[in-house]
Amino acid sequence: MRKEPMSQSDARAQHERLDEGLRAYGANYREFTRRFATWLGLHSTDAEALIEILTAEERGSTLSPARLSERIALSNSATTALLNRLEQAGHIVRSREHDDRRVITLRSTPRIHTLADEFFGPLGTKVDAVMGKYSPEELRRFETFVTDLQITMTAHLAEPAPPQPQVS
Repeated sequence: MRKEPMSQSDARAQHERLDEGLRAYGANYREFTRRFATWLGLHSTDAEALIEILTAEERGSTLSPARLSERIALSNSATTALLNRLEQAGHIVRSREHDDRRVITLRSTPRIHTLADEFFGPLGTKVDAVMGKYSPEELRRFETFVTDLQITMTAHLAEPAPPQPQVS
């Protein structure tokens, strides 16, 4: 059975559906982060930073304050104030683990791991079930697609913004 090529209008409609799906996923992700912040009694930026620290640890690495600052787009001083709040709340600790004692490593506390598992665990189970519907090959292709989109967006964000429109 031979597949007919997709028409230009069908391809455009598919691209729009994919674009809308990704946008909606991003909006849901932001909302989930906001709800995590509310659940913990944190500002959403503090929760975003905490998720970055937890995610880095899940992947077997750590973040420094400077790297976190880049990841969440805050100034160094604003990141320091944020880290002070997270440390005071008992969610993170700062340590000097490197030979260069000036390098600070951010680590989450066991308590916040427990809380994050409690909050995110049910969604993780549901997402795993959805991913289980797809073959490893389909997931590899989707992973490549998402990575290509992320690389494209990162490169575009590195370009200068267009000039601001003139106010009439």
